[in-house]
Amino acid sequence: MILSRTARLVATAFTVNGVLHLVRPQVFEPAMPAWVPAHREMIVWSGYAELACAAGLAVPQTRKVAALASVGLLVGVYPANVQMAVDAMAGDKPAWKALTLARLPLQWPMIRAMWRTARG
Repeated sequence: MILSRTARLVATAFTVNGVLHLVRPQVFEPAMPAWVPAHREMIVWSGYAELACAAGLAVPQTRKVAALASVGLLVGVYPANVQMAVDAMAGDKPAWKALTLARLPLQWPMIRAMWRTARG
């Protein structure tokens, strides 16, 4: 099975974001909903999860499991993306507002692509 273009984009985004989560976790702290415990630790672990999913997607033998894990990860981090958009709306940066709002519906095609990849 060959990865779709969207699945390749998800794997690439996971790789870039995973590294960023590990190297610069403070970038993601403002996006964390208050109800999530241990913000820094969750950011770091989500970076590891993104890297693991990206690596798993690259290997045909682990692709289906990695795609299912990717669905879970994308759904799991969605509240942080919503929080980031809510916080942006309270600010005065129009471009940041637009970016954070645009990101929300774009996550669903990524989830759908991972689901299709998992189904093979």
